[in-house]
Amino acid sequence: MEPAVNDNPLGIRLDGRAAFVTGASRGIGKAIAVALGAAGARVALFAKTAEPHPKLPGTLYETAAEIEEAGGTALPIVGDLREADAVAEAVDRAASQFNGLDICVNNASALDLSPIGEMSLKKFDLISQVNMRGTFATVTAALPHLRESDHAHLLTIAPPLNTDSKWFDGGPYTATKYAMTIMTLGAANTEPGVAANCLWPATTIATAAVEFALGGKPMVERSRKPEIVADAALAVLAKDPKAYTGNAVLVEDVLAAEGVTDLSGYAVLPGQNDFQPDIYVD
Repeated sequence: MEPAVNDNPLGIRLDGRAAFVTGASRGIGKAIAVALGAAGARVALFAKTAEPHPKLPGTLYETAAEIEEAGGTALPIVGDLREADAVAEAVDRAASQFNGLDICVNNASALDLSPIGEMSLKKFDLISQVNMRGTFATVTAALPHLRESDHAHLLTIAPPLNTDSKWFDGGPYTATKYAMTIMTLGAANTEPGVAANCLWPATTIATAAVEFALGGKPMVERSRKPEIVADAALAVLAKDPKAYTGNAVLVEDVLAAEGVTDLSGYAVLPGQNDFQPDIYVD
């Protein structure tokens, strides 16, 4: 099956489902939120960016507008993932407005691959508070609502647990991302009514984080569009939560299982075949 980026190539519908997505102002979070809206879901968006950033594209309200244009319902909520009370209030507000919550997507992350000994304590506090503590706060707030749903899904954008020591060079960041994975897979064991899965791309994705923290424009050009993650996320979120849980899977494997094998439409540069492998992927 050939991809039709932004056109829901799998034909998935999630009409009436209520979702909460963190880090939804740009990049992968935005793509997932818009895809959910286009599939008929009502989507609560949580992020800090309310006004245009001088260097980073996208705002929470721009994402909300795209969801509405795609036929979905958007609830933009401005807040900082590092503030637990703000997270809990946002999740409760979404559940109240939507009469429940079916889907929680933990997407927001801070990226820094500096090794231990070079990373400042201030930067470590930032990545651990956003990645690890923020995910914990979101899951903690969302679970009481998810337990009431007949289609409960917890999806975290975090990698499979790869113990090859080469990935430990950026130890602090790796620790926080693996913590996101471990918490999610742990929930799969302890929350029998809630599907809890992790999703990760095999190649880098064209996001601001890749451009500014990893490899600049050349790496972006060797990346795939965020919509490839969004389409795979839809595939996971449409599955029976009782039958599909406890997985840490690659985006490309999810799409292949759904019959999407031609990924050329997701390339940033048309005709690109030399993609940059993502971290934690051998």
